[in-house]
Amino acid sequence: MATDRPRVLSGIQPTAGSFHLGNYLGAVRQWVALQESYDAFYMVVDLHAITVPQDPKELRANTRLAVAQLLAAGLDPDRCTLFVQSHVPEHAQLGWVMNCLTGFGEASRMTQFKDKSAKQGSDRATVGLFTYPILQVADILLYQADEVPVGGDQRQHIELTRDLAERFNGRYGQTYTVPKPYIIKETAKIADLQDPTAKMSKSTANPKGLINLLDDPKVTIKKVKSAVTDTDTEIRFDAEAKPGVSNLLTIYSTLTGMGIPELEQKYVGKGYGALKTDLAEVMAEFVTPFRTRTQEYLDDPETLDSILAKGAEKARAVAAETLSTTYERIGFLPAKH
Repeated sequence: MATDRPRVLSGIQPTAGSFHLGNYLGAVRQWVALQESYDAFYMVVDLHAITVPQDPKELRANTRLAVAQLLAAGLDPDRCTLFVQSHVPEHAQLGWVMNCLTGFGEASRMTQFKDKSAKQGSDRATVGLFTYPILQVADILLYQADEVPVGGDQRQHIELTRDLAERFNGRYGQTYTVPKPYIIKETAKIADLQDPTAKMSKSTANPKGLINLLDDPKVTIKKVKSAVTDTDTEIRFDAEAKPGVSNLLTIYSTLTGMGIPELEQKYVGKGYGALKTDLAEVMAEFVTPFRTRTQEYLDDPETLDSILAKGAEKARAVAAETLSTTYERIGFLPAKH
Protein backbone atom coordinates (compact mmCIF):
# COMPACT_ATOMS: atom_id res chain seq x y z
CA MET A 1 0.00 0.00 0.00
CA ALA A 2 1.26 3.50 -0.86
CA THR A 3 3.12 4.94 2.07
CA ASP A 4 3.65 8.41 0.57
CA ARG A 5 0.04 9.24 1.42
CA PRO A 6 -0.75 10.59 4.91
CA ARG A 7 -2.22 7.94 7.18
CA VAL A 8 -5.59 8.13 8.93
CA LEU A 9 -7.01 5.80 11.55
CA SER A 10 -10.54 5.54 12.89
CA GLY A 11 -12.73 3.00 14.64
CA ILE A 12 -16.37 2.16 15.20
CA GLN A 13 -17.97 0.22 18.07
CA PRO A 14 -19.70 -3.07 17.26
CA THR A 15 -22.37 -2.60 19.91
CA ALA A 16 -25.14 -0.98 17.91
CA GLY A 17 -26.38 -3.75 15.59
CA SER A 18 -27.63 -1.67 12.69
CA PHE A 19 -25.82 1.59 11.92
CA HIS A 20 -28.13 4.56 12.14
CA LEU A 21 -28.27 7.53 9.79
CA GLY A 22 -26.28 9.71 12.22
CA ASN A 23 -23.36 7.18 12.33
CA TYR A 24 -23.36 6.88 8.59
CA LEU A 25 -23.46 10.57 7.70
CA GLY A 26 -21.28 11.62 10.63
CA ALA A 27 -18.46 9.10 10.20
CA VAL A 28 -18.74 6.19 7.79
CA ARG A 29 -19.42 8.27 4.68
CA GLN A 30 -16.27 10.30 5.38
CA TRP A 31 -14.25 7.08 5.83
CA VAL A 32 -15.28 6.02 2.33
CA ALA A 33 -14.11 9.35 0.89
CA LEU A 34 -10.82 9.34 2.84
CA GLN A 35 -9.69 5.96 1.48
CA GLU A 36 -9.21 7.66 -1.91
CA SER A 37 -6.47 10.06 -0.81
CA TYR A 38 -5.16 8.60 2.48
CA ASP A 39 -3.49 5.41 3.64
CA ALA A 40 -6.57 4.53 5.68
CA PHE A 41 -6.79 2.11 8.62
CA TYR A 42 -10.32 1.38 9.91
CA MET A 43 -11.19 -0.98 12.73
CA VAL A 44 -14.16 -2.39 14.57
CA VAL A 45 -13.20 -1.68 18.18
CA ASP A 46 -14.38 -4.75 20.06
CA LEU A 47 -11.86 -4.21 22.90
CA HIS A 48 -13.55 -0.87 23.59
CA ALA A 49 -16.97 -2.53 23.47
CA ILE A 50 -16.32 -4.57 26.63
CA THR A 51 -15.88 -1.49 28.84
CA VAL A 52 -19.56 -2.21 29.52
CA PRO A 53 -21.05 -5.73 29.85
CA GLN A 54 -21.76 -7.49 26.54
CA ASP A 55 -23.52 -10.72 25.67
CA PRO A 56 -20.77 -12.82 23.99
CA LYS A 57 -22.96 -14.18 21.17
CA GLU A 58 -24.34 -10.72 20.45
CA LEU A 59 -20.91 -9.10 20.47
CA ARG A 60 -19.62 -11.66 17.96
CA ALA A 61 -22.66 -11.23 15.70
CA ASN A 62 -22.54 -7.43 15.94
CA THR A 63 -18.83 -7.39 15.08
CA ARG A 64 -19.52 -9.29 11.85
CA LEU A 65 -22.52 -7.06 11.20
CA ALA A 66 -20.42 -3.90 11.64
CA VAL A 67 -17.83 -5.19 9.14
CA ALA A 68 -20.56 -6.15 6.64
CA GLN A 69 -22.11 -2.68 6.91
CA LEU A 70 -18.76 -0.91 6.46
CA LEU A 71 -18.19 -2.92 3.28
CA ALA A 72 -21.77 -2.24 2.13
CA ALA A 73 -21.21 1.48 2.70
CA GLY A 74 -18.27 1.45 0.29
CA LEU A 75 -15.09 0.59 2.18
CA ASP A 76 -12.82 -1.30 -0.21
CA PRO A 77 -10.35 -3.76 1.40
CA ASP A 78 -7.99 -3.14 -1.55
CA ARG A 79 -7.91 0.59 -0.82
CA CYS A 80 -7.97 0.59 2.98
CA THR A 81 -6.97 -1.68 5.85
CA LEU A 82 -10.14 -2.96 7.53
CA PHE A 83 -9.76 -5.15 10.62
CA VAL A 84 -11.11 -6.12 14.03
CA GLN A 85 -9.21 -4.60 16.97
CA SER A 86 -8.87 -7.82 19.00
CA HIS A 87 -7.26 -9.55 15.98
CA VAL A 88 -4.20 -7.32 16.57
CA PRO A 89 -2.88 -8.08 20.09
CA GLU A 90 -0.46 -5.14 19.92
CA HIS A 91 -3.37 -2.80 20.82
CA ALA A 92 -3.62 -4.25 24.35
CA GLN A 93 0.17 -4.45 24.68
CA LEU A 94 0.77 -0.81 23.77
CA GLY A 95 -2.28 0.14 25.86
CA TRP A 96 -0.45 -1.06 28.99
CA VAL A 97 2.64 0.99 28.13
CA MET A 98 0.45 4.09 27.65
CA ASN A 99 -1.35 3.40 30.97
CA CYS A 100 2.05 3.58 32.66
CA LEU A 101 2.78 6.91 30.99
CA THR A 102 -0.52 8.60 31.90
CA GLY A 103 -1.03 10.57 35.09
CA PHE A 104 -4.04 9.60 37.22
CA GLY A 105 -5.20 13.23 37.24
CA GLU A 106 -4.90 13.36 33.46
CA ALA A 107 -7.11 10.30 33.06
CA SER A 108 -9.60 11.69 35.61
CA ARG A 109 -10.13 14.82 33.52
CA MET A 110 -11.58 12.92 30.55
CA THR A 111 -15.13 14.24 30.26
CA GLN A 112 -16.50 11.20 28.41
CA PHE A 113 -15.70 8.98 31.42
CA LYS A 114 -17.62 11.36 33.67
CA ASP A 115 -20.63 11.25 31.33
CA LYS A 116 -20.58 7.48 30.80
CA SER A 117 -19.94 6.55 34.45
CA ALA A 118 -22.72 8.92 35.56
CA LYS A 119 -25.10 6.93 33.33
CA GLN A 120 -24.04 3.59 34.83
CA GLY A 121 -23.44 4.75 38.40
CA SER A 122 -19.79 5.20 39.36
CA ASP A 123 -19.73 2.10 41.60
CA ARG A 124 -20.58 -0.05 38.54
CA ALA A 125 -18.18 1.68 36.13
CA THR A 126 -15.17 -0.48 35.31
CA VAL A 127 -11.49 0.45 35.34
CA GLY A 128 -11.62 -0.27 31.59
CA LEU A 129 -14.20 2.48 31.13
CA PHE A 130 -11.87 4.81 33.04
CA THR A 131 -8.80 3.93 30.95
CA TYR A 132 -10.39 3.42 27.53
CA PRO A 133 -9.15 6.82 26.26
CA ILE A 134 -5.62 5.51 26.94
CA LEU A 135 -6.32 2.38 24.85
CA GLN A 136 -7.56 4.81 22.19
CA VAL A 137 -4.17 6.55 22.39
CA ALA A 138 -2.47 3.18 21.76
CA ASP A 139 -4.83 2.50 18.83
CA ILE A 140 -3.70 5.71 17.14
CA LEU A 141 0.02 5.63 17.95
CA LEU A 142 0.42 1.97 16.88
CA TYR A 143 -0.21 2.96 13.26
CA GLN A 144 1.78 6.22 13.30
CA ALA A 145 -1.41 7.97 12.14
CA ASP A 146 -0.96 11.51 10.81
CA GLU A 147 -4.62 12.40 11.24
CA VAL A 148 -7.58 10.97 13.11
CA PRO A 149 -11.11 11.65 11.82
CA VAL A 150 -13.17 12.43 14.92
CA GLY A 151 -16.26 14.28 16.00
CA GLY A 152 -15.83 17.35 18.18
CA ASP A 153 -16.67 15.29 21.31
CA GLN A 154 -13.48 13.25 20.82
CA ARG A 155 -11.14 16.22 20.50
CA GLN A 156 -10.01 15.84 24.13
CA HIS A 157 -8.87 12.26 23.43
CA ILE A 158 -6.72 13.46 20.52
CA GLU A 159 -5.12 16.04 22.82
CA LEU A 160 -4.27 13.23 25.26
CA THR A 161 -2.79 11.22 22.36
CA ARG A 162 -0.62 14.16 21.34
CA ASP A 163 0.52 14.74 24.93
CA LEU A 164 1.49 11.09 25.47
CA ALA A 165 3.25 10.83 22.09
CA GLU A 166 5.30 13.93 22.90
CA ARG A 167 6.00 12.70 26.44
CA PHE A 168 7.25 9.32 25.18
CA ASN A 169 9.29 10.94 22.38
CA GLY A 170 10.82 13.39 24.88
CA ARG A 171 11.72 10.64 27.34
CA TYR A 172 12.84 7.84 25.00
CA GLY A 173 13.64 9.50 21.66
CA GLN A 174 11.56 10.07 18.54
CA THR A 175 9.20 7.06 18.30
CA TYR A 176 5.68 8.23 17.46
CA THR A 177 4.04 10.47 14.91
CA VAL A 178 2.16 13.20 16.82
CA PRO A 179 -1.30 13.03 15.20
CA LYS A 180 -3.64 15.87 14.32
CA PRO A 181 -7.42 15.65 14.65
CA TYR A 182 -9.19 15.56 11.31
CA ILE A 183 -12.37 17.32 12.41
CA ILE A 184 -14.88 16.85 9.66
CA LYS A 185 -16.17 20.39 9.08
CA GLU A 186 -18.91 19.44 6.67
CA THR A 187 -20.44 16.79 8.91
CA ALA A 188 -24.16 17.21 9.00
CA LYS A 189 -25.41 17.08 12.57
CA ILE A 190 -28.33 14.69 12.30
CA ALA A 191 -30.95 15.14 15.01
CA ASP A 192 -33.55 12.79 16.49
CA LEU A 193 -36.74 12.78 14.37
CA GLN A 194 -38.95 12.98 17.48
CA ASP A 195 -36.75 15.41 19.44
CA PRO A 196 -34.91 17.57 16.89
CA THR A 197 -33.02 19.42 19.64
CA ALA A 198 -31.13 16.17 20.49
CA LYS A 199 -28.53 14.29 18.42
CA MET A 200 -29.73 11.09 16.72
CA SER A 201 -28.37 8.35 18.98
CA LYS A 202 -28.91 4.69 19.88
CA SER A 203 -29.37 5.63 23.52
CA THR A 204 -32.31 7.85 22.58
CA ALA A 205 -35.44 7.35 24.64
CA ASN A 206 -37.77 7.13 21.62
CA PRO A 207 -36.94 4.52 18.94
CA LYS A 208 -39.25 6.39 16.52
CA GLY A 209 -36.65 9.16 16.40
CA LEU A 210 -33.90 6.88 15.10
CA ILE A 211 -33.39 5.84 11.47
CA ASN A 212 -31.68 2.43 11.43
CA LEU A 213 -30.17 1.68 8.03
CA LEU A 214 -31.07 -2.01 8.27
CA ASP A 215 -34.74 -1.42 9.11
CA ASP A 216 -37.34 -2.41 6.55
CA PRO A 217 -37.73 0.62 4.21
CA LYS A 218 -41.44 0.72 5.14
CA VAL A 219 -40.46 1.37 8.77
CA THR A 220 -38.08 4.13 7.68
CA ILE A 221 -40.75 5.77 5.50
CA LYS A 222 -43.18 5.74 8.44
CA LYS A 223 -40.61 7.32 10.79
CA VAL A 224 -39.80 10.10 8.31
CA LYS A 225 -43.49 10.83 7.75
CA SER A 226 -44.16 11.07 11.49
CA ALA A 227 -41.11 13.29 12.20
CA VAL A 228 -41.82 16.22 14.51
CA THR A 229 -41.99 19.62 12.78
CA ASP A 230 -43.82 22.76 14.00
CA THR A 231 -47.12 24.60 13.65
CA ASP A 232 -45.87 26.94 10.94
CA THR A 233 -46.09 25.77 7.30
CA GLU A 234 -43.09 27.45 5.67
CA ILE A 235 -40.23 25.17 4.64
CA ARG A 236 -37.04 27.05 5.48
CA PHE A 237 -33.82 26.30 7.33
CA ASP A 238 -33.74 27.86 10.80
CA ALA A 239 -32.09 25.58 13.37
CA GLU A 240 -33.26 27.73 16.31
CA ALA A 241 -36.88 28.41 15.39
CA LYS A 242 -37.56 25.35 13.21
CA PRO A 243 -35.27 22.51 14.38
CA GLY A 244 -37.50 19.72 13.02
CA VAL A 245 -37.82 21.09 9.48
CA SER A 246 -34.13 22.10 9.47
CA ASN A 247 -33.16 18.54 10.40
CA LEU A 248 -35.25 17.10 7.53
CA LEU A 249 -33.65 19.58 5.10
CA THR A 250 -30.16 18.64 6.37
CA ILE A 251 -30.83 14.91 5.85
CA TYR A 252 -32.30 15.55 2.39
CA SER A 253 -29.40 17.78 1.36
CA THR A 254 -26.74 15.39 2.66
CA LEU A 255 -28.20 12.32 0.94
CA THR A 256 -28.89 13.97 -2.43
CA GLY A 257 -26.15 16.62 -2.66
CA MET A 258 -28.77 19.33 -3.29
CA GLY A 259 -28.03 22.58 -1.47
CA ILE A 260 -30.40 23.70 1.29
CA PRO A 261 -31.28 27.00 -0.52
CA GLU A 262 -32.19 24.89 -3.59
CA LEU A 263 -34.45 22.70 -1.45
CA GLU A 264 -36.09 25.73 0.19
CA GLN A 265 -36.82 27.02 -3.33
CA LYS A 266 -38.19 23.64 -4.43
CA TYR A 267 -40.74 23.62 -1.60
CA VAL A 268 -41.95 27.23 -1.79
CA GLY A 269 -45.71 27.13 -1.28
CA LYS A 270 -45.70 23.41 -0.48
CA GLY A 271 -46.50 21.93 2.92
CA TYR A 272 -44.48 19.73 5.26
CA GLY A 273 -46.27 16.66 3.90
CA ALA A 274 -44.66 17.13 0.47
CA LEU A 275 -41.18 17.46 2.00
CA LYS A 276 -41.66 14.36 4.18
CA THR A 277 -43.06 12.26 1.33
CA ASP A 278 -40.12 13.11 -0.95
CA LEU A 279 -37.55 12.61 1.80
CA ALA A 280 -39.10 9.25 2.73
CA GLU A 281 -38.62 8.16 -0.89
CA VAL A 282 -34.98 9.38 -0.91
CA MET A 283 -34.35 7.45 2.32
CA ALA A 284 -35.96 4.26 0.97
CA GLU A 285 -33.83 4.50 -2.20
CA PHE A 286 -30.73 4.83 -0.03
CA VAL A 287 -31.39 2.08 2.54
CA THR A 288 -32.65 -0.59 0.12
CA PRO A 289 -29.33 -1.31 -1.68
CA PHE A 290 -27.42 -0.82 1.60
CA ARG A 291 -29.50 -3.56 3.28
CA THR A 292 -29.07 -5.87 0.27
CA ARG A 293 -25.28 -5.46 0.17
CA THR A 294 -24.96 -5.96 3.94
CA GLN A 295 -26.96 -9.19 3.74
CA GLU A 296 -24.83 -10.45 0.83
CA TYR A 297 -21.69 -10.12 2.99
CA LEU A 298 -23.37 -11.81 5.96
CA ASP A 299 -24.49 -14.67 3.70
CA ASP A 300 -20.89 -15.25 2.59
CA PRO A 301 -18.94 -15.71 5.86
CA GLU A 302 -15.89 -17.11 4.08
CA THR A 303 -15.35 -13.89 2.12
CA LEU A 304 -15.93 -11.82 5.26
CA ASP A 305 -13.40 -13.91 7.21
CA SER A 306 -10.78 -13.67 4.48
CA ILE A 307 -11.20 -9.86 4.27
CA LEU A 308 -10.68 -9.64 8.04
CA ALA A 309 -7.69 -12.01 7.99
CA LYS A 310 -6.04 -9.95 5.27
CA GLY A 311 -6.84 -6.72 7.14
CA ALA A 312 -5.40 -8.04 10.42
CA GLU A 313 -2.25 -9.17 8.63
CA LYS A 314 -1.74 -5.71 7.07
CA ALA A 315 -2.49 -4.01 10.41
CA ARG A 316 -0.17 -6.29 12.38
CA ALA A 317 2.72 -5.64 10.01
CA VAL A 318 2.60 -1.96 11.00
CA ALA A 319 1.59 -2.47 14.65
CA ALA A 320 4.30 -5.07 15.40
CA GLU A 321 7.03 -2.75 14.13
CA THR A 322 5.80 0.14 16.32
CA LEU A 323 5.51 -2.11 19.38
CA SER A 324 8.96 -3.60 18.84
CA THR A 325 10.54 -0.13 18.67
CA THR A 326 8.57 0.94 21.76
CA TYR A 327 9.71 -2.10 23.77
CA GLU A 328 13.31 -1.56 22.74
CA ARG A 329 13.23 2.15 23.70
CA ILE A 330 11.69 1.36 27.10
CA GLY A 331 14.39 -1.17 27.87
CA PHE A 332 12.45 -4.45 27.75
CA LEU A 333 14.66 -7.48 27.22
CA PRO A 334 14.10 -8.77 23.67
CA ALA A 335 12.74 -12.32 23.37
CA LYS A 336 15.16 -14.62 21.58
CA HIS A 337 13.61 -17.11 19.18
